[in-house]
Amino acid sequence: MRIAAIIVRVLMGLMFVFSAAVFFFKLIPVPEMTGPIKTFNEGLEASGYFMPFLKAVETIAGLALIAGLFVPLATVVIFPITINIFLVHLFLAPEGIPIAIFMFAGNLFLAYYYRKHYTSMLVMK
Repeated sequence: MRIAAIIVRVLMGLMFVFSAAVFFFKLIPVPEMTGPIKTFNEGLEASGYFMPFLKAVETIAGLALIAGLFVPLATVVIFPITINIFLVHLFLAPEGIPIAIFMFAGNLFLAYYYRKHYTSMLVMK
């Protein structure tokens, strides 16, 4: 299980860092979008701050996952992002659902693998 956790952690980290690098350095042209996904993306971009902030968080968490540093924290920080990736692809852009399923399932797997690190957070005081 340790090797599986390392593989999932590094793959997820690479995907997040690659996604952020593509955004920041404009490595790949953005494909033309239509329908609800276009409206959703235009809304996020209209805020002006959200996409750079999101990609900065993905970069930091992705680097932590790749390096194996602060992995339980990175898993918690990136969890709402993976939920949103999954839901966006489930409801708005189903062509990307395989990667979204991997990201969501991978995050759940890492949370399960590092579950002993979360016990003190979940104790009622």
